[in-house]
Amino acid sequence: MLKIRFKRSGRKKQPFYKIVVMDVRTKRDGKALEELGFYNPITKTLNINCERTIIRLKNGVQPTEVVKNLLRKSSIF
Repeated sequence: MLKIRFKRSGRKKQPFYKIVVMDVRTKRDGKALEELGFYNPITKTLNINCERTIIRLKNGVQPTEVVKNLLRKSSIF
């Protein structure tokens, strides 16, 4: 099963998250199938590729709760 979820990057105490499509069984920082955007919680910066995200959602990929909330804020979901 595929999910749209966060992949953490950045330094210690300075997180930076990539919004990616991954299999449920892979590790948080494992190999992603596709990168859809990024989110910086420190500056509240959000950048999402809307077209690819909508295509993935129509194909049955489920977002996690946190990603779902971000998609609602950006009026995609």
